Amino acid sequence: MIQTQDYAIGWGTLALINAGIAQGKKRSGLNWFLLSILLGPIATFILVAFYD
Repeated sequence: MIQTQDYAIGWGTLALINAGIAQGKKRSGLNWFLLSILLGPIATFILVAFYD
């Protein structure tokens, strides 16, 4: 059974990945990390779909 802690680890990992992607696209990694904490996968979609 998946516990809340598992979701928190996954969400945090996704935020770190998004920060790395953002830095690779010359965007602020910190801003995207914080945005990813709030929006999670939606931030990933925005970052990948709308930024070169």
